Amino acid sequence: MSNRLFVKGGRVVTPEGVEEADVFVENGRIAAIEPGAAERNALPGDRIVEAEGEWVLPGLVDIHCDAIEKEIEPRPNTLFPADMAFLQFERKLAGHGITTMFHSLSLGVGLSLRGEHLVADLIGRIAEWRKERAMIRHRVHLRYEVSHLTGFPLAERCIEQGLIDYLSFMDHAPGIGQYKRPGSFERYVMKNQGVGLAEVHGIVAELQERRARVDWSKLAALAAKAKKNGIAVASHDDDSPEQVDRSRRLGAEIAEFPLNLETADYAARQGLGVCVGAPNVVRGGSHDLNLKALDAVRAGAADILCSDYHPASLLQAVFVLHREGIPLERAVAMASLHPARALGRQNDIGSLEPGKRADLIVVKEVRGCPLASRTVVGGTLVMETRDYADYDEASC
Repeated sequence: MSNRLFVKGGRVVTPEGVEEADVFVENGRIAAIEPGAAERNALPGDRIVEAEGEWVLPGLVDIHCDAIEKEIEPRPNTLFPADMAFLQFERKLAGHGITTMFHSLSLGVGLSLRGEHLVADLIGRIAEWRKERAMIRHRVHLRYEVSHLTGFPLAERCIEQGLIDYLSFMDHAPGIGQYKRPGSFERYVMKNQGVGLAEVHGIVAELQERRARVDWSKLAALAAKAKKNGIAVASHDDDSPEQVDRSRRLGAEIAEFPLNLETADYAARQGLGVCVGAPNVVRGGSHDLNLKALDAVRAGAADILCSDYHPASLLQAVFVLHREGIPLERAVAMASLHPARALGRQNDIGSLEPGKRADLIVVKEVRGCPLASRTVVGGTLVMETRDYADYDEASC
């Protein structure tokens, strides 16, 4: 079987702009992007993907998405087999155009699928699945709750054994970050854990006691160990320039979901990558009434998109930004090249350029909605869909 593939006649989005061209793939990498490459170079047995009239984009790189937790535990205390959930979930991701997923697993939050033993088990499973087989590139984003005082041994082991690829620090508590409004933290815990008011008061009291004992120097040392091992470090929900400075002292290079434009702009001016949520872009605002992502993008205060909790939003958000006047190549880069660069992977993935791994998607628009019709990972066509149309209902 030939190890060559041609994506023919599409509108190819590169870092420089859009051009009608063929993408020539050989041995899993992009060999050339040029008009007529298929006619000149295709040999019998080569795979031809017809893309005329469709967009050809780099595969999306999603650095923050906790949807795997909901796949395994769609309702509180309702667990499904991890193998089944993972194998089905990656098919969804390929269908959404995501070719590299940093699965966000939370250590120490105490909400949903976030018990230490479950997180450790899932991290180990992802490492095994990556070795055995995969449709897309699976990576691990470990989200560390600063008040989780017992989690250091697990986090250090994961860093030392190369089990994680990205580390972020969170501080979820009443009166802080996204829970600044009175009662918002309590309402969130009650909804997600199915507990009553008396129980949530106990949870809050225990959390505040642990937060008073946080060893910030120990957290900084953990971040330093991560960076020494080539793992990028991020903050989460910074709500002020002062909070950004504290995150930088911890070692953060990326600011995820700053809560207001002042903070996002400050983080960007300090040289941090600023990540906003694709669902925020698609829905037109934050579900928690925080920073409107489009405002940050327009102000040049955000350069990375992630799917957060809704993978289907990532591709949609790219085209929403384009319709709002953002050049398509810039919008695409926010969901591919920029996150890859922030995590140090830009030389291998994140854009359509000769020499890079051939991770790409062919996208068509249906009623204004972009859909990945073909997904290629490492030169292999891992997903292809065809519409069922023009059928005779009487024969069904």
